[in-house]
Amino acid sequence: MSQIAVNPRSENLLAHETSPYLLQHASNPVHWRPWGPAALEEARKRNCPILLSIGYAACHWCHVMAHESFEDEEVAKLMNRLYVNVKVDREERPDIDQIYMAALSAMNEQGGWPLTMFLTPDGKPFWGGTYFPKLPRYDRAGFVQILQAISNAWAEKREEIEGSAGSLTAHIDSRLARSASDPTNDDFLPRLAGALLPMIDRQRGGLKGAPKFPNAPFLTTLWLQWLNVGDTDCREAVLISLRKMLAGGIYDHVGGGLARYSTDDEWLIPHFEKMLYDNALLLRLCNWVYAHSAEQLFRKRIEQTVDWLLREMQTDAGFASSLDADSEGEEGVFYTWSNAQLRDALGNQLPNLSTFYSQGTQPQWEGDPVLFQTPDQIIASERGPEADAAIRSLLLADREKRRTRPSRDDKVLTDWNGMAIQALAETGKSLQQPKWIECAAVAFERITMSADEGGRLPHAARADRRLYPAFSSDYAAMINASVSLYEATGTTTYLDHGRSFLKLLDIWHGDDTGLGHYFTASDSADVPIRIRGDVDDATPSANAQVIEAIARLASATGEAALALRAQEISRHAQARIRDQQFGQAGIINASAIARQSIKLVLVDDAKERLVAVANRIPDPRRVDIVHRMGEAGAVPELTEGVYPTTERPGAWLCTNQTCLPVITDENELARALTARAG
Repeated sequence: MSQIAVNPRSENLLAHETSPYLLQHASNPVHWRPWGPAALEEARKRNCPILLSIGYAACHWCHVMAHESFEDEEVAKLMNRLYVNVKVDREERPDIDQIYMAALSAMNEQGGWPLTMFLTPDGKPFWGGTYFPKLPRYDRAGFVQILQAISNAWAEKREEIEGSAGSLTAHIDSRLARSASDPTNDDFLPRLAGALLPMIDRQRGGLKGAPKFPNAPFLTTLWLQWLNVGDTDCREAVLISLRKMLAGGIYDHVGGGLARYSTDDEWLIPHFEKMLYDNALLLRLCNWVYAHSAEQLFRKRIEQTVDWLLREMQTDAGFASSLDADSEGEEGVFYTWSNAQLRDALGNQLPNLSTFYSQGTQPQWEGDPVLFQTPDQIIASERGPEADAAIRSLLLADREKRRTRPSRDDKVLTDWNGMAIQALAETGKSLQQPKWIECAAVAFERITMSADEGGRLPHAARADRRLYPAFSSDYAAMINASVSLYEATGTTTYLDHGRSFLKLLDIWHGDDTGLGHYFTASDSADVPIRIRGDVDDATPSANAQVIEAIARLASATGEAALALRAQEISRHAQARIRDQQFGQAGIINASAIARQSIKLVLVDDAKERLVAVANRIPDPRRVDIVHRMGEAGAVPELTEGVYPTTERPGAWLCTNQTCLPVITDENELARALTARAG
């Protein structure tokens, strides 16, 4: 039996980390280490496995496991004696999270957080799970039992464990880091949309069953299929999904913003954490859908969510990452309402509450009810917006005064900020809200100012600390933000930023072919596998964002070679995911955009009648370029070497390198922008 050496550094080493999640664990009796070569070297010297725990600051079950096990002196003693214990913030290190989540999936286990993995001293995974209670319950083994059992297995069957860990690591490498030798021209979008439709809950929206996630990549697939061929089933699937989630308890009807997911199939009781990325993606979806449905629900939720974003999520460095699910030691207590609390908050306005809102709960939920809206109450809100706003204002003021706010993870993630900036720029442009565009521009400047001397972006920033280097998703999101800010402002400096970000993306993340990118930078020395970044999370994958970013930058700059490159990168990416399309909807969506990139060049006068039409009909496939008559500066190209006339107002709608004849009438432009292929 091999002997495990005593830990020579009997201390918790998280106190000087930047991540709020890691700092939450800095006082644990567990001797936590941050991820890195030093932790692996310690495991090799001690001849023991690594216990890797991955989570994030707003994660409810991460808090539960921390309270039950990581704050427990006896459990900590066992962990410290048997393992080198490593804590990772999945938001700071999504590369590490993706590798070990893929390992858990390969073990045929359900993923989630906290992610609990056992590794060999060289970082190869051999067993894992998610949340484990301290003692056996919920039909799950107890964490104490698992700790002892894994240690015993390591002592008695180490050679066998190391062999299986090596095989598992090789399998993960083949899945996450592979290249494609046979690029494909296939259009996977109709196939994926067709596969998704039977999975949609036609009564409640979203995918059938519980839990229910917003799943922006899937909804985008269905919306693109509607835009491309006029498939009304796809359109209705998106509409019912957004209507139901935005009326349900997963949406914060008092303060605005969407929680991460619903625990039930009615969108009623959420896990209450609010994530920046969910709400950025929600804003874009609502913006597209409002333009084609004119349903006031979507506009109202855009306005409320932006209000929340600007009120609660702005920091001096950009937008914060998330708000916690828990406060005062309980999940959701900040967001729920008892009858007594409603009476205290509303006073003589209490009788009006039922006109606009209902209270709801579920058998499995032990807390107070959440607020939601029935279809009739949504209509009442539209007919009486002032009275509805008065109710919400009283509830918000009471909540702010009487309750302890959930903690905020104030680290600023570059890719999530890029998504938020893009959403603010696009919705500000569509709904004529210059303040939103200005806030997007300020956040963009703060992110770009955080670059190092060589212009490289950090992935995360908090206070005066930066976490370098960025991931490919960071550059892609900021390219997309650059293009959207250019569309909203006409300022060409944003395109210069976009080109610079693309150059850095290619230098540090490009593969040998020039037709693909890796998620991690070439000088990232602490990753066991350099992954591609093809798999969606709640957000589109890194390579999905890259493809869309290059295609959009090509449309904005008029660089035909760049457009062809976006299509070629998408062909290689689609070949890699040929047999795994549900988890890679983002790449399929981005490839559809690259295949059918639309550019609208507008020459308009001071009245901006044509611009107004374009603004109110946004399209994820389209980039708008405005040149005002008499304006100095270069006239934008339609296609390579072809320019519009600038003597009178006109609109040129171009798909790839083919443009329709000039359009001068607003109604004709609206018809052209809403035309369907089917």
